[in-house]
Amino acid sequence: MTFWDASAVVPLCLHEPRTSRLRRLVRQHGRQVVWWGTPVEVHGALARMVRDRVFTEPARDQASARLEVLRRAWFEVQPTERLRSLAEMLPSQFDLRAGDALQLAAALVWSRERPRGRVFVCLDRRLSEAADRLGYSVISDV
Repeated sequence: MTFWDASAVVPLCLHEPRTSRLRRLVRQHGRQVVWWGTPVEVHGALARMVRDRVFTEPARDQASARLEVLRRAWFEVQPTERLRSLAEMLPSQFDLRAGDALQLAAALVWSRERPRGRVFVCLDRRLSEAADRLGYSVISDV
């Protein structure tokens, strides 16, 4: 199992240069773990791409359908008091935005706060650096 940040899930729903490499990572590392807000973040990113005319609404609908397929297979870390408590400390410790703090806190809950040897897939530089500093094996150079 590997933890996937929403930044790495979005390309799994599209056809872009990183998509095939990320799909191989899914096959290599088995079941994906995400935080419960990941689908919201992915839908937000897809909506932004339509607004920015990166792609069309029908393309967004296809990407949303791919997201639903992914959701059936992954494990979602649910919100808990411990997750919130961890997330509250992370922004000042690593200069993270709230969403990224929640992502990283969910990874910590999933790994029982023992990140060594756990894989964290992320395309966001700041979040990747924070995960690396905590001891995750970060895959970000996709």
